[in-house]
Amino acid sequence: MKKIKIAQIGVGHDHAISGVGSLKQLPDLFDVIGYAVVENDDSNPCANINHPNYDGIPKMTVEEILSYPDLDAVLIETEDRNLTKYAIMAAEKGLHIQMDKPGSQSQEEFEQLITLVKEKNLIFQTGYMYRYHPAIKDAIKRAKSGELGTIYAVEAHMDCEHTIEKRKWLKKYQGGMMAFLGCHLVDLIYQIQGEPEKIFPLNTCTEPELIDGAEDYGMVVFRYKNGISFAKTCANEPGGFIRRQLVICGTKGTLELRPLEYYTDGLISTDTYESFSGNAWGNTPKKSVSVPQDRYLPMLKGFAAMIHGEYKNPYSYDYEQKLHSLVLKSCGF
Repeated sequence: MKKIKIAQIGVGHDHAISGVGSLKQLPDLFDVIGYAVVENDDSNPCANINHPNYDGIPKMTVEEILSYPDLDAVLIETEDRNLTKYAIMAAEKGLHIQMDKPGSQSQEEFEQLITLVKEKNLIFQTGYMYRYHPAIKDAIKRAKSGELGTIYAVEAHMDCEHTIEKRKWLKKYQGGMMAFLGCHLVDLIYQIQGEPEKIFPLNTCTEPELIDGAEDYGMVVFRYKNGISFAKTCANEPGGFIRRQLVICGTKGTLELRPLEYYTDGLISTDTYESFSGNAWGNTPKKSVSVPQDRYLPMLKGFAAMIHGEYKNPYSYDYEQKLHSLVLKSCGF
């Protein structure tokens, strides 16, 4: 099988180091020809433009990358505000795109990108890695199949404890944490329940004077015809990472994924608890533990399979556009 020639544009995203590191773990699929540092990459406190994952990969300009002979694809890992801008530049060159989430906060810019990739029939994958996690995929499949009955609530948490510097960085984005990590949760809820009837963004700041009012506590409530769902994400929560969770409530059963992810020897695992109606007060949930796996490799393997025509992207251009719009509304736009 022909290797996919790929380059990384930007090193300013929180996933940039993991992205290039995962590409290097897939030498049979990808030929990494270079990477470029772009404006604002160094403004993200979590970015590391000199990380060892870039060792052995040529440092190039964006222009050199976009004019590279027979280049097939790009990984867009800029600081969040520049994601869509550079994805558009790649689309104009006819390159397949793996762009990290969630894209810039310009709806017009994102719509321009979607129009381009549609017209050119390009593979367009966004960096929502939970989409490729077996335990999460299985939970969503079971919810959609009707096994849990009518779904009336999805409760999603994605919390952590960031530095003061990182929390101040969130002020660059309306919605703060909702834009940064809440987008993952909005994607999961949207997959399960579709578009809500009403959206109530409740983003706020836990320590206004310390971090200049940056919205480090993200919350959005979605009203559906038969229930309420919510996404909550906080950057100032001790122990928050291990309390990340996804709870899917139906009239016949409940699935609780908690912790949503935790590390075992550098790999990610998930614990799933399932409860079904019939023993309301004495029910002991059935527990299962997912096989540990890399956080990003399944996503990039899927990207390669899409490019080779072995796998159809389950997330359409229209889905990505509607999701982006929903994320913006959740951020208070």
